[in-house]
Amino acid sequence: MRTFGRWLGRLTMLALVVVVAAYIYLVISPPTLLRVGGGYASKIICSSDFLQGRDPERVLKTDVQAPGNPLLRLMVVETDRAKRLVHAAFLRLIGPMEAVARPGLGCAVAPDGDAARAADQAAPPAPGPAESTAPWPQGSGGAAAQHPKLAAVLADDALAGPGMRAIVVIEDGRLVAERYARGFDAKTPLLGWSMTKSVTAALVGTVVGAGKLRVDQDDLMPQWQGDGRAKITVGDLLSMSSGLHFNEDYGDVSDVTRMLFLEPDMARFVADQKLDHPPGTVFNYSTGTAVLLSRIWQNALGDPKLALDWPRKALFGPVGMGSAVLETDEVGTFVGGSYLYATARDWARFGQLLLQGGAWNGQQVVPKDFVQMMRTSSVADPVYTRGMLWLDGPESDMDVGNDQSEYGLPIGTFWLEGHDGQTVTVIPSAGMVVVRMGLTPGREHYRPQRLVAALLKAAGRP
Repeated sequence: MRTFGRWLGRLTMLALVVVVAAYIYLVISPPTLLRVGGGYASKIICSSDFLQGRDPERVLKTDVQAPGNPLLRLMVVETDRAKRLVHAAFLRLIGPMEAVARPGLGCAVAPDGDAARAADQAAPPAPGPAESTAPWPQGSGGAAAQHPKLAAVLADDALAGPGMRAIVVIEDGRLVAERYARGFDAKTPLLGWSMTKSVTAALVGTVVGAGKLRVDQDDLMPQWQGDGRAKITVGDLLSMSSGLHFNEDYGDVSDVTRMLFLEPDMARFVADQKLDHPPGTVFNYSTGTAVLLSRIWQNALGDPKLALDWPRKALFGPVGMGSAVLETDEVGTFVGGSYLYATARDWARFGQLLLQGGAWNGQQVVPKDFVQMMRTSSVADPVYTRGMLWLDGPESDMDVGNDQSEYGLPIGTFWLEGHDGQTVTVIPSAGMVVVRMGLTPGREHYRPQRLVAALLKAAGRP
């Protein structure tokens, strides 16, 4: 028995040595996947804390750990509010990553550890929702009286969908119904994820309208000179048909996760990709494309400070999107594929802007012909438009008009769509905009088309 006890003690000691050695090895050379997880955790919690005012521990459990990779449950996150820093690491020391909050620009991950470079950026701060109690969209007032039939549709949890956080319904330019989940309200900025791409397209339109950029412009990046990438145009990028290689797989370490969480200069990472196809011929959905477009329109303005001020000056301010914050990467490029925070009402303002052909209060904020182009089917893919919008809702069978036939939605309906259940639906023929925000992973197979169809029926709209 004593011999067995000695062997057991030795095996236990050996196992402990192996575990400690493995831990030290991972600290010295952390796997890329764990660094991606650290970047993701630090970024989401930073923005949730400093932009949304939500409790970091709750965000860690509900937003970061619950719907994601099981390894994220072993992520330790610490917030330094004095320095406006969030630090995340696997088992406290493995693959440490930091995100830093900046005035007017939200949070940025510093993958190379240079948080000071990211912090040395600023833009006019978001003024927040309008102080005026005038009815939406002039002020922050809610619906004078919620349409009872619309309110009944919003109260249906099956139609609202799992993880719903906000629904806003606009009819003929008026806020007629809204619903919020516990812990969220009309003043909570919400992450649009890939709905940000559509806003980036509109920002390109404002720069085009200012005479600083053309849709048919090529020779867009210095490193493309002398090869086939020089033929890529702004229009090719807007329709996701640049021909650039980019892997949009979110399940592992891929081009999109590497770009968002491991690259300090995201646009350079995308621009350095090889050309897989002749420009304008093949559709390839790419978050990197929208980031690259951001760098291109920022470069076109010529003044880095003006570029950082531009979203609020040219779009958010004129439309009254006081809550909107578009975040940049470490070097100051707007992350135009993913990182726009705005209240559900402000997302509705953007949808209403598109419904109105880019005009707002008598001002043509985005050129009318550019908005029409945004709503037009692209050559490379009939369901995706020439301006980063969708002509069918999420998880359609990729046939144009499938939503109309299956759910009874009017012809001409178009969509902004984002990760985890974010949508803005614009129905021009009904004069309606429907915003639905939430934390609804794809495995739920939620269809916002059913919600929109029920709202149209309740409103008596064709």
